[in-house]
Amino acid sequence: MVNPLYDGLFGRHAGKTTPFLHLLDESIITHQDFLGRAAQIANVMQQLGLKPGDRVAAQIQKSPEALALYAACVQAGLVFLPLNTAYTVNELTYFIENSGASLIVCDGRNKAQLAPVVSKLCAKVETLNADGSGSLKAKAQEMPTTFATVDRSENDIAAFLYTSGTTGRSKGAMLTQQNLLSNALALVEAWKFTADDVLLHALPIFHTHGLFVATNVTLVAGGSIIFMPKFDLDVMVERMPEATTLMGVPTFYTRLLEDERFNLASTAHMRLFVSGSAPLLAETHVQFEERTGHRILERYGMTETNMNTSNPYDGHRRAGTVGLPLPGVEVRICDADGNELPQGDIGEIEVRGPNVFKGYWQMPEKTAAELRETGFFITGDLGQIDEDGYLHIVGRNKDLIISGGYNIYPNEIELVLDDQPGVLESAVVGVPHPDFGETVIGVVIAEPSQSPDLDAMMDAVRVSLARFKHPRKLILLDELPRNTMGKVQKNILRDHYKVMFAPACPEIR
Repeated sequence: MVNPLYDGLFGRHAGKTTPFLHLLDESIITHQDFLGRAAQIANVMQQLGLKPGDRVAAQIQKSPEALALYAACVQAGLVFLPLNTAYTVNELTYFIENSGASLIVCDGRNKAQLAPVVSKLCAKVETLNADGSGSLKAKAQEMPTTFATVDRSENDIAAFLYTSGTTGRSKGAMLTQQNLLSNALALVEAWKFTADDVLLHALPIFHTHGLFVATNVTLVAGGSIIFMPKFDLDVMVERMPEATTLMGVPTFYTRLLEDERFNLASTAHMRLFVSGSAPLLAETHVQFEERTGHRILERYGMTETNMNTSNPYDGHRRAGTVGLPLPGVEVRICDADGNELPQGDIGEIEVRGPNVFKGYWQMPEKTAAELRETGFFITGDLGQIDEDGYLHIVGRNKDLIISGGYNIYPNEIELVLDDQPGVLESAVVGVPHPDFGETVIGVVIAEPSQSPDLDAMMDAVRVSLARFKHPRKLILLDELPRNTMGKVQKNILRDHYKVMFAPACPEIR
């Protein structure tokens, strides 16, 4: 049997009694114990009638069983679709229907709410709770701890990750076995991971950063994970002396810097701090190095590609840049027609390599528009490459906001705001925030002689959208800035409100 992703991540650890997951109750799950749990879940899904290529949608809290579900899907040849735990039922309905999921795994508290969509699709549903309990766990415990790994090729789809679109319609990025495995191998090489590494893992595992970067890299290297259900400052400070590496979003680092216990002594055992999913403020870079003697390593990735570039492990880690292309990955700067621009010019970032996704699920036109026949993916990000080859992100097309590591597209929020009583139009932008990299603000224009209720508008947003998409502030203005063609100039709004939450950044020398 050949299954490149399973063999490369999980199967290589068969029979090993070395630690894989260090849990907060001081218990340890070994590599072999973990494989046994995954095999039991794979047996359950096979018994439910799932076939290779079927989709498994999971909106569940972070737990060892949730991670084992991912491994089980890989072993059984199923397509894993992790979904943000903050998504509302309205949001989930689209993802589940669009993917045509055969199995939905959810928290027991949400099963009743999902009943209508489950019935419509004739899908099966199992529950898995934060403590590992639920119908999936109960059925798995009755199953063998071995499973005949399903044959798959490197071009078979292993996962879907949904990424929002400017039109409000989310796109299912199809990630193949090769996409995931090649990227993990490249990162192990770039970041010098070994079996001796212990990763402090506080990221969510419904996101590429926590699942396909942090977890996959540790599995390839054969290291272990201090498995935190979520970010907890006290736990992180307490357990850091046991770790060697941390992957986080800027929020992790700003919160750590606020705690006096986080210092040179507490980080003495650490060899690497990685930050991504959102820009890190220059001020944070400076404070972190002064406090710990470590320089944070920033990298650049996205849902469709996983990681593309990284500041060097050995060499100068330049604040304000996302480093150099990873092994096997090509990065170029182009104009709108795909013509490569001279070094130093600002243009659209395009990437090519084994990490680049297969396309968007059931969206051939969108795939063709963003994935060139040459294999280059048009990222939608604007950047430039300096004389030393370092990539600088200078802006984002499509007005994407990245807050706390989560992608937010303004149009989705604007549709909700525009639908509220007394609102003529709205514009949503991202502005710098010291904890989250960026945060959302909404600018609202009232209809003539109307006075929209901003509190009621926020209530409507809370019902319709996940919490991470909620504007931190709504602002009522008389009109929106526009250019001569009538297009809203969001750059002016961003510039005007850029100091609302973020401190000034010192110059990096």
